[in-house]
Amino acid sequence: MTLLCVKNLSLRRRNRDVLKDISFEIGAGELIGLIGPNGAGKTTLMRAALGMLPSTGMSSLAQLSARDRARAVAWMPQAREIAWPVTVETLVTLGRLPHLAQGQKPSLADREAIEEAMGYLDLTDMRDRTATRLSGGEQARVLLARALAQQTPLLMADEPTAGLDPSHQISTMQTFSKLARAGTSVIVSLHDLGLAARHCTRLIVIDDGTIVADGPPAQVLTPDLIRSTFSITAWYETTDQGIVFQPLEVVT
Repeated sequence: MTLLCVKNLSLRRRNRDVLKDISFEIGAGELIGLIGPNGAGKTTLMRAALGMLPSTGMSSLAQLSARDRARAVAWMPQAREIAWPVTVETLVTLGRLPHLAQGQKPSLADREAIEEAMGYLDLTDMRDRTATRLSGGEQARVLLARALAQQTPLLMADEPTAGLDPSHQISTMQTFSKLARAGTSVIVSLHDLGLAARHCTRLIVIDDGTIVADGPPAQVLTPDLIRSTFSITAWYETTDQGIVFQPLEVVT
């Protein structure tokens, strides 16, 4: 089952090609890390695939109506501003809106989805706290819980681990892994190559608006690619406790 199909997606801004003929597909049960240096086009690619930016080429999600798209994909942007002083539980409940008719109250199934999402992100005991009074890392977890409560076949998250402490970075990636094993696909943009290597089943590397590699971490994170794309050296090893990837030095 294909959850997202992108073909020859291109985007030009200020007389510069930001995306150049991007093509890929996402099937069920994948955890995909979208990685690349700053300015490579990762956020632009995700937003264009969602139909949020004008582009040429084709994205299957961009072709859907707004309501159908909200049922097909949950989106967690990089910007994490919470505008209203509502409780954590109320904010997470907003993730159920695509499944409710206008004025309809959440059903038992909706409540179960909300509770499950808060449990995934360790927010159950924070349900009555005001979301705007939380720390930046806590707000990030609440917004991610809202996306999880949407219960879509595909979740797209732009730097979801940024600002989180190490424990919650790892637990967030473990949550994504659990979702992928259950059949939900997740695509996340990441700057932490160690998290990407350890938890993702597939990596898409983008540099200067083009895909330069796409495949399992062991096939993608080669010394040559790491040097040419990220200008670093790194240590990569498959251990009894999983993959360990550690950047070492900057190369010029």
